[in-house]
Amino acid sequence: MDRAGVTDLEMAGEVVLGEVLEEAFAGAEDSGGVTAVMTSRKIKIALASGKGGTGKTMLAVNLASYLSQKKKTLLIDLDVEEPNDFLFVKGEVVGISESYKMIPEWDESRCNLCGICSAVCNFHAVIQLGDYIAIFNELCHSCHACSELCPKGALPMKQHKMGEIKTISNGNLTLVESRLTVGEEQAVPLINQTHDHVQENYGDFLFQIFDCPPGTACPMAASVKKADFVVLVTEPTPFGLHDLKLAAETVAGLSIPFGVVINREGIGNGDVEKYCFENHVPVMAHIPFDKEIAILYSKGQLLVDNYETLLPSFNQIMDHIENGVYMS
Repeated sequence: MDRAGVTDLEMAGEVVLGEVLEEAFAGAEDSGGVTAVMTSRKIKIALASGKGGTGKTMLAVNLASYLSQKKKTLLIDLDVEEPNDFLFVKGEVVGISESYKMIPEWDESRCNLCGICSAVCNFHAVIQLGDYIAIFNELCHSCHACSELCPKGALPMKQHKMGEIKTISNGNLTLVESRLTVGEEQAVPLINQTHDHVQENYGDFLFQIFDCPPGTACPMAASVKKADFVVLVTEPTPFGLHDLKLAAETVAGLSIPFGVVINREGIGNGDVEKYCFENHVPVMAHIPFDKEIAILYSKGQLLVDNYETLLPSFNQIMDHIENGVYMS
């Protein structure tokens, strides 16, 4: 799909995903409340939010479980600093792999203290302190500049563990959890490696659901960039609206079609609805503000299995995507 030319929020809200999703949902029929999707092409749906605590993970794990009732579904937890999808997806651990990035290691015996390494590092990860070269692993972006430009070869690149990728299988639902090592500063390299891992190993899954980090910084952008469609989860409060605007502008800037799900419907006011209407952003579904939902979620129980009145909301979301955004 050519996404060039979609440059503002209004256009991103108005376009429809039908080109991808018409193929994906060709011949679809409703069976027991679940759309029986007949497709030979995988669809990648990202769940994101402008702020934490809006219900993004709640929607991601339940949407993945909902889709897995009929088709093989992959849930990818890209909230690498605090992944928690595993609390809701019980199954067998079928794989664990370590993730590494490359960082320089100072070889004092070969160094002539020319200062080039410190001068070329834009991230201040390499600093010359008198006759000592200090390397800050957490700041290194693995650009190799210091190593490649060192005239004495005194900064060879070495592997540095930054996290791990775990796979949990439960029937039609598979969870890929990406977890950053405690103390590591950068989430984006691990997120990018996880995208590569998924592409290399799980290309046969028809549905891929990305549970993305909250906010609008680099980790969120890196997480949604591979998606065909982004679901922005918000709440009808002033904070929810403020951060929804930031998230919508971010996704529109990436030229990815998106829609909004309003969680905790019944609190706050109607400003979120007004904003979406005025900016032609589709509201895909509403999830009620209900104590029972909170209790089930706090126990690690899936709503699709224990809260039947929510199923129409998932039907609405998938119906919207079926009819919903594509860019030509």
